[in-house]
Amino acid sequence: MRIGVPREIKNHEYRVGLTPASVAELVAAGHEVVVETRAGNGIDCPDAAYRKGGAEILPDAAAVFKAADMIVKVKEPQPQEIALLEPRHILFTYLHLAADKPQAEGLMKSGATCIAYETVTSRSGALPLLKPMSEVAGRMSIQVGAHYLEKEQGGRGVLLGGVPGVAPASVAILGGGVAGVNAAQMAVGMRADVTIYDISNERLAELDMFFGSQIKTAYASRSAIASAVQKAELVIGAVLVPGAAAPKLVTREMLKTMKRGSVIVDIAIDQGGCFETSHATTHDDPVYEVEGVIHYCVANMPGAVSRTSAFALNNATLPFALKIANLGAEEAMRADPHLANGVNVSNGKIRHEAVAEALELDFEAAA
Repeated sequence: MRIGVPREIKNHEYRVGLTPASVAELVAAGHEVVVETRAGNGIDCPDAAYRKGGAEILPDAAAVFKAADMIVKVKEPQPQEIALLEPRHILFTYLHLAADKPQAEGLMKSGATCIAYETVTSRSGALPLLKPMSEVAGRMSIQVGAHYLEKEQGGRGVLLGGVPGVAPASVAILGGGVAGVNAAQMAVGMRADVTIYDISNERLAELDMFFGSQIKTAYASRSAIASAVQKAELVIGAVLVPGAAAPKLVTREMLKTMKRGSVIVDIAIDQGGCFETSHATTHDDPVYEVEGVIHYCVANMPGAVSRTSAFALNNATLPFALKIANLGAEEAMRADPHLANGVNVSNGKIRHEAVAEALELDFEAAA
């Protein structure tokens, strides 16, 4: 199979779909790889590194799409990339369609088979291709939250961990999944006062065992969340419903009760966000203020730490990319129902039920 890697063009997106090491693995398995020139510059992997791995370097995205059978990316295709897709293509990338109906309609029109990293599952029901970026985003959320709590950034002027004689900041983490746990680990390391909220009592028990006395846990009822945002200086939105739009857990009325200069970081913004007042931002212009509360809602947070993120992502995606390349899309889906869960669009149809429901489009299961 011929596999293509275009340069990412989303705002301040420096990651790349395949690292040179991943290219070498695919080439060793008998496949051909074409890479757009300078695609790896953002992770300090120049064209020479890709040539050494066995890739052919092409001058632009159009040439990559024309040459390739499968396109491996990081972020959802932008309109000019969707225009390059054909029915023969397999697209393997993050899509996050539940919050992006125009993209879904564009992919349907293309006729391509579009496999979303974020809905590929494991035997345990986990999301193995979302996990590495959830880890990055969770850890980054505390880093950026602490930064925007600084007075110069418009924040409350609070040091996350406090100092002797001055209490630490209160951090509320909504969601006890991968992103939430990684956020908690960083917040605990910075000596903040941390509480994780979740609707699964089983998960809360696991978190209690894992963290012990380092954090508090609470059931995520509406009243508990309202109380949490009222007292917190930093709120992390880390909820996830696979394939579906994120639930709006924090209303504007709740936001009005927060301390002026407090910060929210919405990790769930790729799926529409879990704060009523959230809208996607970019690394160019990452924050805005509503009701005196700073909102950080960058939709590609891990792109800021592109080298760490790209290598972590490739560790997870490479085995699946190899399976698709070795078997072809249809046979790979038949052989691995968990990979088949990643198919969001094919032959002009929405193939993931949660995506179809979120977008109010017809769902048609793959044959």
